[in-house]
Amino acid sequence: MSASETAIPRHLLGRSLTSITLPLGILMLVAMMVLPLPAFLLDIFFTLNIFMSLLILMVALHTYRPLDFSSFPSLILVATVLRLALNVASTRIILSEGHLGTSAAGAVIEAFGAFVIAGNYVVGIFVFVILVIINLVVITKGAGRVSEVSARFTLDAMPGKQMAIDADLNAGVLTAEEATVRREDVSREADFHGAMDGASKFVKGDAVAGILILAINVIGGLTIGMLQHGLSIGEASELYILLSIGDGLVAQIPSLLLSIATAIIVTRVSSSQDMAEHIKGEVSMSRAWFPVAGVLLLIGLVPGMPTILFGGMGLAAGVAAYFFRKQEQTDATQDKSDAKTPVEDSNPNSLNITDVADLSAVTLLLSYPLLSMVDKDDGGPLARRIVTVRKEVSQALGFVLPSVRIRDDLGLTANEYRIKIGQTVVAEDKIYPDQKLALPSGTSRVKIEGIDVKEPSFRIDATWIQSDREFEAEANGYIIIEPETVLATHLSQILYKYASELIGQDDVQELLDNLSKVVPQLVQSVVPKLMPLHNLTAVLRQILRERIPISDLRRILELISEMASKNMSVTETAEALRPQLVGLLIQQTTPLNTPLPVVTLDSAFEHLLINSAKRSEGDQLLLDGSLAEQMVKSLVRVNEEQTEAGKKPFLVVSPQIRRKLSSFLRQHIADFPVLSFTELPDGRRVEVVATVSGDEQMATE
Repeated sequence: MSASETAIPRHLLGRSLTSITLPLGILMLVAMMVLPLPAFLLDIFFTLNIFMSLLILMVALHTYRPLDFSSFPSLILVATVLRLALNVASTRIILSEGHLGTSAAGAVIEAFGAFVIAGNYVVGIFVFVILVIINLVVITKGAGRVSEVSARFTLDAMPGKQMAIDADLNAGVLTAEEATVRREDVSREADFHGAMDGASKFVKGDAVAGILILAINVIGGLTIGMLQHGLSIGEASELYILLSIGDGLVAQIPSLLLSIATAIIVTRVSSSQDMAEHIKGEVSMSRAWFPVAGVLLLIGLVPGMPTILFGGMGLAAGVAAYFFRKQEQTDATQDKSDAKTPVEDSNPNSLNITDVADLSAVTLLLSYPLLSMVDKDDGGPLARRIVTVRKEVSQALGFVLPSVRIRDDLGLTANEYRIKIGQTVVAEDKIYPDQKLALPSGTSRVKIEGIDVKEPSFRIDATWIQSDREFEAEANGYIIIEPETVLATHLSQILYKYASELIGQDDVQELLDNLSKVVPQLVQSVVPKLMPLHNLTAVLRQILRERIPISDLRRILELISEMASKNMSVTETAEALRPQLVGLLIQQTTPLNTPLPVVTLDSAFEHLLINSAKRSEGDQLLLDGSLAEQMVKSLVRVNEEQTEAGKKPFLVVSPQIRRKLSSFLRQHIADFPVLSFTELPDGRRVEVVATVSGDEQMATE
């Protein structure tokens, strides 16, 4: 076997080394508490302790949300154990070797002690005590209180966040996989705040331990120096107080840095990797390493400090920062090359809102105050969000949606936007780019002040609030949504609703060309021999009108070839295809092992609708006004109840009225799929969640 075949891949080797390093490091920390350490090792570990605390603080400063640094509680534990192990090791050296001189415990302790004391032991002790009080009473206590409150509020807000994810999933904004990731994020957020609530106790205990260790070193050192080594009280004080202050200070400075980092994290809010890989991936941020390198080099230049140690550590951090920066630039270049799309893809030149074609399939018109959401070098948050929405809807429906053109319209009122399909305005509303939308959840306890509106996608009560009131709103159980997300979600609803108008013959031909690479004979035998391109396009439009994906185009062509001898119309062909394709719609909302939630009609009411359908012409369903209103209200109520329970219901009716009833309901309810009994998948469990009748009563089973 060749060397190339036996060599371990570089990325696997790096992962193995990282996974082994952390457990070995923990074992070394435990050993440091038992085994005596020479002074030069203490110097190295004290320097490493300061380096680690600085790095954690810089990473905390550069994270945008607490979950970006979810390994922080674990790092607090590791850093705390490291300091305690160093305290034990340094105390052993101070008490056993302190009589030999101030250098007995290493250069770092001696330098820090001499720097703070500066010839006056009383002042040195007071400075150290003040430092501990600041750490313990001010920063640590405040961070601990915030951790407790954040943990409680996060748990209270979990049901509302889960409902928001389910609403996005049902609206088609999220795929099933993305919804799963979002749910995991909500769970990780609760776990993180619970861990931070406990981790803050580590920091507080570390500060208290610092005071006790200082007292032990001073009292024990004076006692041992005078009784065992025959030193005078002045000589013993000169040696042991300096060593004790230096030891306490070199431990308290990292403790103070971690306390600040803790406060930063908890005042703003697990992973598929093990903890070592998780930490490695999160701390490799060049913006954090460059300041660390600079601070360590400056410390090394301070007179009396061990220049070689701090300088070497600073240079090492600088080299690491350089390599991390190169890696980030490489990744950014790769992402840009992989993410190129025609109009919206983070390319400012392609998002020229003053020079767009008037014949765009989808146009987003923005008033002047909203232009700030796209008028940036990277395309702005709105442009990036629209790219994501377009890709998600395209993947869900099975064809590439046309690009969304963004342009200004000075005729719109302030903060207003419009969505056009072709030249027709199909939706309009208002958003406030400098505010955020607060949606009440089941745990909302008070009414928050702001601009009361109806959320544009689901028409539920919501409130626009100032950004500085976000924490207050979250504390009261509200779900906060960014303005670009509100608009993008509304756009997603429109794209689903009008998908049948957005697919044309050119799009269908592109799908056929792609499919012909796999099954060329099937494509050639169906189009145009059995069905012309324009008829196939019309059939696909009929299918998309009810949000059934056309992603399985191969199966569609096979079914069309089987039905070729029946001489059916476009509408009849689409209806005949539905039973074989409706499973694609169901799997987007209901997992395979979950019963399918269905709503049925009362037998008498359904018989009434069948008779009405027989008397109606075309796709129209003639109903009495009050009867139609009551049916729509009942179905809306069922839909809302099931959505809150995390389910997406389907209305199941007789095949004779399915198409006409579906056409009628689409005018009143945005998304309530109507299936016939013959379209239910074989072997799929069904759960009847409600039965709708023609009167004001609705039986729920």
